[in-house]
Amino acid sequence: MRKAVSHKGTGDGDPINTPISLVNLRIWARRTVRADRSLYRKTPRPLTAGRIWRTAVPNLRRPIFVVGAPRSGTTFLGKCVQAIPSVSYHYEPPATKAAARYVYEGTWSDRKARFFYRQVYSWLMRIHMDGELRFAEKTPTNCLIIGFLHKAFPDAQFVHIIRNGRDAALSHSKKEWLGVALAGSGRRDMSGQLIGPYPRFWIEPERRQEFETTTDIHRCIWTWRRFTESALDQARCLPKKQYHELRYESLVTHPREEADRLLEYLEVRDSLSRRLFHEAADRAKPQSIGAGARELSSDALRQIDDEAGVLLRTLGYLC
Repeated sequence: MRKAVSHKGTGDGDPINTPISLVNLRIWARRTVRADRSLYRKTPRPLTAGRIWRTAVPNLRRPIFVVGAPRSGTTFLGKCVQAIPSVSYHYEPPATKAAARYVYEGTWSDRKARFFYRQVYSWLMRIHMDGELRFAEKTPTNCLIIGFLHKAFPDAQFVHIIRNGRDAALSHSKKEWLGVALAGSGRRDMSGQLIGPYPRFWIEPERRQEFETTTDIHRCIWTWRRFTESALDQARCLPKKQYHELRYESLVTHPREEADRLLEYLEVRDSLSRRLFHEAADRAKPQSIGAGARELSSDALRQIDDEAGVLLRTLGYLC
């Protein structure tokens, strides 16, 4: 076990997360817009009166939320959804990604959080003049607040992608986000979270020191378990017509079949949208399946089994 890592203070009252407040709200707005513009893919279309009017009053009916644990295929699936011309797709808006903490902890009321989320999503629609399209976004942290999102957007549709935790943890461990190598660097991601082995808001309070002092692979499978369990638990309260679950492994090995099922769920039936979605899904790379079992050490696999073996077995990933 490693020693606990010291946290560098930032002068903002929270050494781990940059908080959202009235004082820095404009900074969060600029950060969110800047990140969105860098990743957004525009669909050329004429400037009509309806489009101009909808810029003032964006359409937030039946939004699509793509959810899943980090490194479970949410980015790939989101790009498939992005290919649908009638959808305005947004990648992990920093402001709402950061606000998930306040929803999860209950420090914001549902009313305040609902207003904030709807305002952020409306901003994103306006800056691209997408007000007449259907809003969609993907943020793994939304796994933790599905219940709130359903209350804030009662007609929303949720798409939950699940991947073998061994493979997801291995992929996650190759990124710097939870790694001990960046402990003390002071670097933050776009949501204001300090990068490194620091306990996130969703970690069980009695295990915070353990999260900080364990191995990188353990933190990654821990993340997979918490996000996947949370999404599955909250999905039980959703109407069947508003929750669609698929496996990453099936999506990358049978992209056509999974695409058809998802498009039917989203009620996307026009030929152009279906063709573009299929083309995006066909870019799947199945060679990533089973990488965890092939590449991880016996000690790492044992840690994974200790932390998430029950869930892995429940989902059919371990015998």
